[in-house]
Amino acid sequence: MWVFCQAPPTIQQSHFPLRTRPPSRLHSHTRHPTSSTLRPSTTDTNHQIQSLCKKGHLQQAIKALTQEPKPTQHTYELLIFSCTIANSLSDAIKVNHRLIHDGFDQDPFLATKLINMYMELGSIQYVRQVFDGISNRTIYVWNAFFQALTLSGHGMDVFDLICCMNSDGIKPDRFTYTYLLKACVASETSVSLLPKGKEIHAHVLRHGFEPNVHVMTTLVDMYARFGCVLEASYVFSEMPTRNVVSWSAMIACYAKNGRPFDALQLFGEMLLEVDDLTPNSVTMVSVLQGCAALGAIQQGKLLHGYILRRGLDSVLPVIASLVTLYARCGDLEMGRRVFDHMVKRDVVSWNAMISGYGMHGFGKKAIEVYTAMLCNKIAPSPISFVSVLGACSHSGLVDEGRRLFESITKDHSMRPTVEHYACMVDLLGRANRLDEAAKIIQDMRIEPGPKVWGALLGSCRIHGNVELAERASKRLFELEPTNAGNYVLLAEIYAEAQLWDEVQRVKKLLEAQELQKKSGCSWIEVKRKIYSFASVDEFNPHIEQLHAFLIKLSMEMKDQGYRPETKVVMYEVTEEEKERILLGHSEKLAVAFGLINSSRGETIRITKNLRLCEDCHSVTKFVSKFANREILVRDVNRIHHFKDGVCSCGDYW
Repeated sequence: MWVFCQAPPTIQQSHFPLRTRPPSRLHSHTRHPTSSTLRPSTTDTNHQIQSLCKKGHLQQAIKALTQEPKPTQHTYELLIFSCTIANSLSDAIKVNHRLIHDGFDQDPFLATKLINMYMELGSIQYVRQVFDGISNRTIYVWNAFFQALTLSGHGMDVFDLICCMNSDGIKPDRFTYTYLLKACVASETSVSLLPKGKEIHAHVLRHGFEPNVHVMTTLVDMYARFGCVLEASYVFSEMPTRNVVSWSAMIACYAKNGRPFDALQLFGEMLLEVDDLTPNSVTMVSVLQGCAALGAIQQGKLLHGYILRRGLDSVLPVIASLVTLYARCGDLEMGRRVFDHMVKRDVVSWNAMISGYGMHGFGKKAIEVYTAMLCNKIAPSPISFVSVLGACSHSGLVDEGRRLFESITKDHSMRPTVEHYACMVDLLGRANRLDEAAKIIQDMRIEPGPKVWGALLGSCRIHGNVELAERASKRLFELEPTNAGNYVLLAEIYAEAQLWDEVQRVKKLLEAQELQKKSGCSWIEVKRKIYSFASVDEFNPHIEQLHAFLIKLSMEMKDQGYRPETKVVMYEVTEEEKERILLGHSEKLAVAFGLINSSRGETIRITKNLRLCEDCHSVTKFVSKFANREILVRDVNRIHHFKDGVCSCGDYW
């Protein structure tokens, strides 16, 4: 029977008392501590080495290893810890060699410490050597080895080794199961290990570990990472006890899998139902992500105040999430203020600010921040280039984008990823340099993925290039046969070109594979409450009032020169019917709701899950002037800031 194992403790999580040796019956050669060892004199070698380690004099401590008496287990423990703190692999190897010389090579306690040390130093090779060299392996040694393999991206090896552990008669404990579950999502493999995770889940239940909060929390996290929200929710709901990590894992699951409403609701339940639990920095990051996804700036401001009161404003991921929140909610000025007040900034913080300027269409400001990051000696990450190239794309900065793309290899010795190529294709495509974009794909040194071909198809949608769209969609249908969005995008391109037979052909392909077009949905926050609207939503309690308002508004706008962009409707129906369909778009419903229910002069902020269509863009420009209101709409591409009949995107999105 295949038995699973869980993961080892971290360096701080020792399973033996700090100064206690493993059972003498397993290691008869190991010296037991004497009273002089426990209470060394000032001249004792062990006391000298331990004192040097505590003072940070690692080199001198290593030199003293040759003196008598031989070091004790506790002395070697301090030496191993000191090598980890000093981040010195060379010193670690010296200590390891001396440890073997002094007869501690079969000590499972020190073997665990050595494995953890080499793991921290990033040397999986020496981790394997330590594990292979010890014959008497307790569960702690196995767990330490599993942990090292998992964290270094070699999780698949863990699954192979479980059988060996089982053959040795060692039963998995809660740590074994925890790291085995983590191996499912940490393994570097193109094959999904979700089935393996479900199998581990079955073993967890079969062997009675469901009351263990750590194992069950890891199960929640495992399902969340695979996007299995229902499974994660079921595990969470069945947990007999939950801690702050459990709640945070479930909130993160909702926030990262397109369920921001549920993330905020669960956070509210956590505050109401659990009196003795205080949200930590991980919790706050996920909740801020949920607010950002919904554009809920008012709730975000409340969270900002909570963060300040709880003293979490010194935690870098929390502050970076705050920068992102304000930027994605349209308050870029506040996001910059938060960023400027940061005492310390890491690359994630800089990336948040670069991305913020990019999504608002301020490409040159994004490049300025990127340049400032380099001047502050912060090395860019792959995401840094995605952010700054995306900013160039939204602003039409083709030459600047080219130079940045070339610098990835030239100046930073990095290999461009698929995401970077997709940014370049998008940059050139939006600028109507479709032939150059296609050439980029042709010359790629790595296999173009869906993101690259999707960027090309999206550009074809903007500029109406049917021939290239067909080429891109053909590859996308092969790579993502169940992604309905690709079919819809091609159908829209055909519809704009009045190729109705082709529109029907693509619709039949959708029906044949039982795929459905993703419904448009928009959100608006009014008086700290979030309202959602779906396109053609006849069950919304506000729908009659909103339709009446929009019909009246449309007639008034027509008097001012507005003409509906009916070409975006990919149905071969009458113009009147097309106009009716357009009035049912979710972003129009949200705008109408905002005009009716918000105070005069108050900025209307809307978030949409799809690209803003041309007609809604045109209508919102008219409304911003007609009603004298500022309107912010964030779609999947960028933020549109409408004011006085003009959009910040310059009709380039």
